[in-house]
Amino acid sequence: MSIASVEALLGVGGNLPAPIAPPPPRPEMPGLRKAAVFLAQMSKEEAGVLLSKLRPREVEALTRELMRLGSVESEDVDGVMNEFHGLMTAQHFIGRGGVDFAREILAAGLGEDKAGDILSRLNVVYTEVPFASLRNADVRQLVTFLKDEHAQIIALVLAHLTAAQSAEVLSGFAPEQQAEVAHRIAMMDRTSPEMVRLVEEELGRRMGSLLAHQDMTTVGGVETLVEIINRSPRPTERSILEWLDNTDPELAEQVRSQMFVFEDIVTIDDRSLQQVLREVEANDLATALKGVRPDVRDKVVRNLSERAAENLSEEIELLGPVRTRTVEEAQAKVVGIIRTLEESGVLTLTRGQDDEFVA
Repeated sequence: MSIASVEALLGVGGNLPAPIAPPPPRPEMPGLRKAAVFLAQMSKEEAGVLLSKLRPREVEALTRELMRLGSVESEDVDGVMNEFHGLMTAQHFIGRGGVDFAREILAAGLGEDKAGDILSRLNVVYTEVPFASLRNADVRQLVTFLKDEHAQIIALVLAHLTAAQSAEVLSGFAPEQQAEVAHRIAMMDRTSPEMVRLVEEELGRRMGSLLAHQDMTTVGGVETLVEIINRSPRPTERSILEWLDNTDPELAEQVRSQMFVFEDIVTIDDRSLQQVLREVEANDLATALKGVRPDVRDKVVRNLSERAAENLSEEIELLGPVRTRTVEEAQAKVVGIIRTLEESGVLTLTRGQDDEFVA
């Protein structure tokens, strides 16, 4: 049999086209694009809730990426969703029992290679936080556990918790202790891993569990303190700021320049303030304006309709004497609305800008 006939039987030779080369591997999708793809798969309501949790600059970057997204192949969408599911699963197990526990669980279900791949990618966006086991602890237990510790130890722990949780814990301390801990948080910068490890081990022995540790990282600082104060009750906020005024005026000014308090509504432009006022309950607004400076009250009244301004004045008069704590709670509600609108990108607040303008 000739070579030609063999080639004919095998379907090769002649003028048949060369085998098609396999397609090149897909390039790795940038993290920001993955986030945009993931967000695009959510409902508008879910996406809105998620965006409200991000910082303004993150919302801006993600919004720009969404606008550039265009069409995305289903294979890429599936890849992003699967990666997200894997990372969330890994974080869940890490939170329950640490990295080793997560590796064992993932390996049992997905195999060693897949588990290692997930954890290696997770390491880019997730570093196990010191004192992670405290994040699920009851706030009252944390207050009891920490209140007798040295202020520097408390500051180190609170700097690694979420701002909301730290605010609750801080509120459980005496005013003098609140102020001292707040000052130490603001003055913190980088903490050696050895120091963190020693503190973790000591606290771990007392709690009956060994807490996680991480490489040296930037913790604390003015920004951390501001986030904690912004989520604290008004009396706690006032106590800390008054103490800082007396002990470290320069630091107090740095903190104030980065935070927003009720009286700062005079700095909001009229259009933005009108958006805020549409979200505020009439009774809360009236209560919040009890006893404030005239310029604060005037700023609000100017941005209401004539009828609404009249109703507000009547409401304030009908309230009569109001406890300071009640007023502060109402003011905190208004500030909370302002911060929510800022975080969602609806309005922009200016902080710490001392530039003078001449007409």
